[in-house]
Amino acid sequence: MKKIDIKDLKGNAVSLFDDKWCLITAGVGENYNTMTASWGAMGELWNKDVCFCFIRPQRYTYEFTEKNELFTLSFFGEEYRKALSFCGTKSGRDFDKAKETGLTPMEIDGSVSFEESEIVIVLRKVAYQDINPEGFLDKAIDGNCYPQKDYHRMYIGEVVSCYVK
Repeated sequence: MKKIDIKDLKGNAVSLFDDKWCLITAGVGENYNTMTASWGAMGELWNKDVCFCFIRPQRYTYEFTEKNELFTLSFFGEEYRKALSFCGTKSGRDFDKAKETGLTPMEIDGSVSFEESEIVIVLRKVAYQDINPEGFLDKAIDGNCYPQKDYHRMYIGEVVSCYVK
C-alpha cells in the first residue's frame, strides 16, 4: 500500500461509506475485531483531519474500540461485498471473521486492517459521544433506525495515516 495525505484521497466521502461500505477494526495483533459500517463521515474538526464512525454498544467491536487508542477504517472493492456482509451480520464472539471470509489481517501503524483493502485510514480516538434521541429533530429517525433503542456511540478519530493500493 502507498501512504498518502488524506487530503489527496480521491472520491467522495459520502460514496465511500454509502456505496463501498467499510470495516471498522480495533485491536492489535491477533486480538482484534472488525465490523461492517455504512455510516460515517470525513472532514475537518478542531483543526484536525477526522473521520466519524458509529458503533452500537452490543457490538463486539465496541469493546475493542473502547480499549484501544487506534482503530482503522478499511474500504474494499465490490468483489468483497459478500465478505463485508458477513462481517456486518455475524459476531466475532462466535466466528473468526478473517477465516470465514478469506480476508487477510495485517498490522498497520499500530492497528489492524486487511491486505485486500483498497483504502485504509488509521485513526486515533479523540472524542466520543453517545447518540441521545432527545436531539433528533426528525423524530422518524428514532423509530426507523432505533426500534430497539440501541443507540450508537459516535467515535471521532484524528487521521494518523491514510493508505491506498
